Amino acid sequence: MSELARKPGVAGFMLFTLLLTAAFVALGVWQLQRRTAKHELIAALTERLAAAPIALPPPAQWAALNPARDEFRRVTFTATYAAAPDAMVYSSGSAVRKDASGPGTWAFLPARLPSGEIVVIDAGFVENTMQERSVEDRAVKKLVTGTPVVLTGYLRFPEAPGWLTPAENREKRLWFVRDHLAIASALGWGTTAPFYVDLEQPAPENNIPRPGPLDVNLKDDHLQYAITWFALAGAVLIAFAAWVRGRRKSAANP
Repeated sequence: MSELARKPGVAGFMLFTLLLTAAFVALGVWQLQRRTAKHELIAALTERLAAAPIALPPPAQWAALNPARDEFRRVTFTATYAAAPDAMVYSSGSAVRKDASGPGTWAFLPARLPSGEIVVIDAGFVENTMQERSVEDRAVKKLVTGTPVVLTGYLRFPEAPGWLTPAENREKRLWFVRDHLAIASALGWGTTAPFYVDLEQPAPENNIPRPGPLDVNLKDDHLQYAITWFALAGAVLIAFAAWVRGRRKSAANP
């Protein structure tokens, strides 16, 4: 083996094999690390979603809230939906709402606390594959009564758009990412809380928009992916060993 390794072709192929094997092993380890993190996330979310709702933290504490510690915590508070343009946020399906598995939109609108601050509410799901503005206008109009309402829901934080996220359609007031701060700025809602509230209850009489409880339904395929990467690493080593063995036989039997 040492004599073969000294040959330029064998040495180069050996180096390539080791690099490829190391890459596959690293990807396998990364998937195992992601699996551990996913299990910790699922455990945290399960605990938060099952807990009784607490009072919405006062504005003085909002700056200290963060997604890692506070996302999906159940809260309850009184607010009045503001008479302002709402927004639609497109969804192809939800990982935490089993009753929203198909395409539609989430109805986002501002609500004012008794102390005057604005909290953005995701009032629920509207099944509407064409994202027609008139459908959501009719759905949201009945919510804006000027009367305070006791709301119960989950703290959520804004999402960042991806490389392939479409730009918003201002004419339809249609967005493709749950960034309530960008929506509030575009629609003139004023300064809002750094979080929004995913509404659990109350639901309108006709259930449109449809709020509801959240449920942990996150995919956990990381072990499967890790096994695949480790298997590829093993296959590369086996292939290299078979290649070396073949060269030895050829050298022994010229």
